Amino acid sequence: MPDSPAAHRLRMGRYAEANRIYLLTTNTFRRKPVFKDFAVGRLVVNQFRNAQNQGFANSLAWVVMPDHFHWLIELQKGSLSELMQKTKSMSTKAVKQSTGRTTGLWQRGFHDRALRREEDLVKLARYVVANPLRAGLVEKLGDYPLWDAVWV
Repeated sequence: MPDSPAAHRLRMGRYAEANRIYLLTTNTFRRKPVFKDFAVGRLVVNQFRNAQNQGFANSLAWVVMPDHFHWLIELQKGSLSELMQKTKSMSTKAVKQSTGRTTGLWQRGFHDRALRREEDLVKLARYVVANPLRAGLVEKLGDYPLWDAVWV
C-alpha cells in the first residue's frame, strides 16, 4: 500500500529527543474495533510494558480504545518511529498468534505531540485515561479495563 499524503505529513519534521515526554496516538487499520475484546487489548498493553522493561520508554499513562490507543511516554532511547514500529509489530504478532487474525492490525503512521516539562502532565494523563468516559463506553473510569497512569 503506497504512503498516503497524510501519512507522509505525519513523518515530516519528526524529531525525537531522549528524556522528552510525548503523547503518541495510532489507529487500527480502517478503525476496526479490534480491542473491544479485552484479552486482545491486553496484548497491546503487554507491548507497552515490554517497551518500558527494555528501557525504550517510561509509560506515564495510556488507554487502549476499541480502535486506537493513546500513550503518554518519556522516551528513553531510540526514536519515536523505532518505538512505535516495535510496539505495532510485536502487538500485531501477538494478536495474530492469539486470534488467528490474518489481516494487518494497524493503520500506517502515528501522531506524536512533544510536551514541555512545565505542562500539567497529570491533567493530560487524566485526559488520556478519560477517553472511554467521553466516548460513552463506560459510566465511570474504573469500569474500563484498558488504561493506566502513574499518577492516578
